Amino acid sequence: MGAQLRVYKRRIRSVTATKKITKAMEMIAASRIVKAQRQVAASTPYATELTRAVTAVATGSTTKHPLTTEADTPARAAILLITSDRGLAGGYSSNAIKAAERLTERLRGEGKEVVTYVIGRKGVAYYGFRERKIADSWTGFTDSPTYADAKRAAAPLIEAVTQETAEGGVDELHIVFTEFVSMMTQNPVDDRMLPLSLDTTKEEEGKGEILPLFDFEPSAEDVLDALLPRYVESRIYNALLQAAASEHAARRRAMKSATDNAGELIKSLSRLANAARQAEITQEISEIVGGASALADATAGSDK
Repeated sequence: MGAQLRVYKRRIRSVTATKKITKAMEMIAASRIVKAQRQVAASTPYATELTRAVTAVATGSTTKHPLTTEADTPARAAILLITSDRGLAGGYSSNAIKAAERLTERLRGEGKEVVTYVIGRKGVAYYGFRERKIADSWTGFTDSPTYADAKRAAAPLIEAVTQETAEGGVDELHIVFTEFVSMMTQNPVDDRMLPLSLDTTKEEEGKGEILPLFDFEPSAEDVLDALLPRYVESRIYNALLQAAASEHAARRRAMKSATDNAGELIKSLSRLANAARQAEITQEISEIVGGASALADATAGSDK
């Protein structure tokens, strides 16, 4: 019985140490969410207005450009998947990967070859374990991305978009990331970055909103060439920031759940340890009483 009590105490100490770690990770993630939210709020207006400007330029010109012109028969599509570098974030990375897999199946169903780019060690490990080819990958910055990281990831994508399909280029560019909605809600989404969808402009025209008029110097094509890298970089940067905020929120939620579960396990083990200690005390008392009774019987027999 004493050995069983020692086992319970050892497990309680182990779970208590784990609880301290998960609690600390929960607090760290909670503190980082605030900064990530501010960065998302700061970058979203720029990305939105840049997209609006590019859309306005596209609708105001007849120039064929990779930003706005869809191929007659698109043959290749690129997917940029954003996952995390670290685990302990619940289903954050796996949900993004599942969204990318669904998008891949849909594009292949349309007869397109899919070229995959991955950000984050979790995504790289997923494709590496399954021996599936990825065109390029980037790691080490998912929890705190910078604009330089977005530019680094955007460079090969812009090159692929501007190349001919026969030379390794792509006709479409999609991005899969986790959108930060609130502390409790983060949704994996897939969005087509290129060619740019003009549905937003049509909706604004339908609402009666007056769109700006532009004069292009030296030409609309040159303007679109200059805006293309800025547009792709800003969209990727905003997606990285949203993904980082979502990662911290998912990790905080997962660590809170782990902390709560550890607390419940400690209570359960404490009850089992108390029961084992009570049983041990009862057994010791029974042995003492039995020994005293046997000694009394032996003494009474010798007196006779």
